[in-house]
Amino acid sequence: MSAQLKSSSQGQTMVLTLSNPSQRNALGPAIYAAGIEALNVAESNPDIHSVILTGEGAMFCAGGDLNRLHANRQEVPAVQAQSIDQLHSFIEAIRTFPKPVIAAVEGAAAGAGFSLALACDFIVAASDAVFVMSYGQVGLSPDGGASWHLTQALPRQLASELLLGAERIHASRLHVLGLVNRVSEPGHALDTAQALAEQLNAKAPNALASGKELLETAARNSLHAQLAEERDHFVRNLHHPNAGIGIAAFLGRRAPEFE
Repeated sequence: MSAQLKSSSQGQTMVLTLSNPSQRNALGPAIYAAGIEALNVAESNPDIHSVILTGEGAMFCAGGDLNRLHANRQEVPAVQAQSIDQLHSFIEAIRTFPKPVIAAVEGAAAGAGFSLALACDFIVAASDAVFVMSYGQVGLSPDGGASWHLTQALPRQLASELLLGAERIHASRLHVLGLVNRVSEPGHALDTAQALAEQLNAKAPNALASGKELLETAARNSLHAQLAEERDHFVRNLHHPNAGIGIAAFLGRRAPEFE
């Protein structure tokens, strides 16, 4: 079976499943294109409030298909550059998507699979899940934003351990380091991710979109610039109907039902 990205709905959540079981859900251009298309569909659908990204079976994602990469060594360098650009377009689509994206990780997230999980807003992982920046094991360097995400989240020495050491690290340690949000029982990462998604789905979509955008701009803004961003988002959201719903519900001591 060729690699594909399966899409299904669970209430207000779109579940995207990496499906390439013969290659341990390895990634490729077809997955990248399908992922971008699925996010575009989810963004325009007001009934979808969040997205979960997971892998079929007992594996999240093995990263790049080494057989395809080996074959690309016989091609001109532009062939592989184009493939990586497609991966990076998928990564950027996740980061700029205005709704929460949750990675549900079972088994292993290796190489670009780890990069893909890092691009998500939340990571839920089974207690026996492992993560590895496996590039160094095969003489390659990271892609998929791994170097950026890890240096944003961790001290340099810890990022070096993951990027240069290429050693397996368990979900429990990443949870302590703050890179994994929830640890589930083995086989229940998707269930735990769905429970988290339901909590997020109950929030005001416009406020979630603002929060995600502010997290993105904070990484490159000065404090002065970020304060201006926060002001503009706050004022815009105060005058959104959901602020009226939320404030009235709080004052009336009832749960809000946002639009």
